[in-house]
Amino acid sequence: MGKKGKREKKGKGAEKTAAKMEKKVSRRAKKEEEDLEALIAEFQSLDAKKTQVIESSCPPPSPRVNGSLSPHPEKDELILFGGEYFNGQKTYLYNELYVYNIRKNSWSKVEIPNPPPRRCAHQAAVVPTAGGQLWVFGGEFASPNGEQFYHYKDLWVLHLATKTWEQIKASGGPSGRSGHRMVACKRQLIIFGGFHESARDYIYYNDVYAFNLDSFTWSKLVPSGIGPAPRSGCQMVTTPEGSIIIYGGYSKQRIKKDVDKGTLHTDMFLLKTEGAGKEEDKWTWSRLNPSGVKPTPRSGFSVAIGTNNRSLLFGGVHDEEEEESIEGDFFNDIYFYDMGKNRWFPGQLKGPKSEKRKRRRGRQAEAESAEDEEMEKQHPQGPLEIVKEVVAEDGTVMTIKQVISGPAEEKERSESEEEEDGALGQQVEPCPRSNAMLAVKHGILYVYGGMFEVGDRQFTLSDLYSIDLHKMEEWKVLVEMDPKAQEWLEESESDEEEDDTEGAEGGEEEVESSEEESEDEGGEEQHPSVQPDEKHEDYLSRTEHYWIKLARSNMGPDAKEKKVVKVAHAMAKTFYEDSV
Repeated sequence: MGKKGKREKKGKGAEKTAAKMEKKVSRRAKKEEEDLEALIAEFQSLDAKKTQVIESSCPPPSPRVNGSLSPHPEKDELILFGGEYFNGQKTYLYNELYVYNIRKNSWSKVEIPNPPPRRCAHQAAVVPTAGGQLWVFGGEFASPNGEQFYHYKDLWVLHLATKTWEQIKASGGPSGRSGHRMVACKRQLIIFGGFHESARDYIYYNDVYAFNLDSFTWSKLVPSGIGPAPRSGCQMVTTPEGSIIIYGGYSKQRIKKDVDKGTLHTDMFLLKTEGAGKEEDKWTWSRLNPSGVKPTPRSGFSVAIGTNNRSLLFGGVHDEEEEESIEGDFFNDIYFYDMGKNRWFPGQLKGPKSEKRKRRRGRQAEAESAEDEEMEKQHPQGPLEIVKEVVAEDGTVMTIKQVISGPAEEKERSESEEEEDGALGQQVEPCPRSNAMLAVKHGILYVYGGMFEVGDRQFTLSDLYSIDLHKMEEWKVLVEMDPKAQEWLEESESDEEEDDTEGAEGGEEEVESSEEESEDEGGEEQHPSVQPDEKHEDYLSRTEHYWIKLARSNMGPDAKEKKVVKVAHAMAKTFYEDSV
């Protein structure tokens, strides 16, 4: 009795603290949001000039992150809405609507009058009602310098059949937020979590709201049981029975003045109801303890409902917080969660099978094509770290590290089999990234955009990949990353000095100034040349000092030595391979 009373008192105390924090955040955010509302209104006045629907074929959309990619419920199309792009100095927000035609591998831009204001980190869900509807809730708008935020609490529906936007005005909904999650469940939209941030304060949520798609009314759910702690960016999926699963996410807490501590959540919960999707339904939280191999801790991962009663998780980043900076390891792996078996397992690429292997292995090859049990048996034999170097259009060398799990059978292959399957080691795959946009249509997973970081530079992507979830053989490139679309403008102490330069990290101006200081002079010959029959290791040993000096000039004085050396070695390797 006494313990129960203490728990209830503690729970009420936590609720009171959260309410105080929300009121504090609300007061400080109000002034910022009033400033941004004027900017949003200016953009909306431009959108108001659109009076008719204009659909036109176009190149692939520009790089972006934190948008939404949704499968059309009736057509072989994917719908891309919103998102953001940051070039180092300025933040761009979008409310553009793009449609990707799966069969034609082509994009079109659809301009519709009175769209929602520009936003990112919103949520979108599709339902098959009346030819298909795309529902959008919340998200955020940022000032151009990225220091002020406006969090939306509006609800919109795009009627796909008539190509019209409609704002649904109903009281009692969630407060303004971004990073929340929303799913369509029976005849309801269910929203969980998210965060609200002002210049000095922030708050994370773990509340649950339901929007009834028949009565167009909001209701706040008060589930029994112990639910997830406040968080954003979690996995939220519906089961065939109408329950909801929550996994992971991110939150941070202020431990002292100007010091925040981030938490990567790895717990899992089930939100269950016995009703048929009505407001009076009783919901219950319970903790899930899945078996199998769970994803490594990360934030910024993307989720989708896959095939065979499975949800999937792709990519993300694990930030290692150091005293003065944050180093991030980005991922491009896939993890599946079998909702029926309450089991996680990593997705493994099987690779395209050659006819020779089929003939020699016989029934074994047929067994490999059975997706269900085979994929679960392929547990990792330990993480494998792979380092890739990519050279951007402006000369910047991106060193990408990824940690993957090798198939269980990898070590058992004979040399002859490895020769036949040599192409497996060179398979195309999306580079590691976070905050990509996912959609699944006809059992095919589509991955669009996202971002990764190299040092202090952010690369926002515009590529599109697909993989058949039934076969899990290989990734296909539908739209390649365009290096010319990668723009990065450095923050400078003296804007006047850099008015005539691009200011891009690793750009031509910086490289040239570095080369002028080197011993060699004159165009590309300034790099130390490769001597006849010189091995890569010998060349690197002889010229390492030069390449480190060049890398440091590209990356700036604040770059960590370990990163500088890694980039220097990548630059040297690229030059060596080009020379020989």
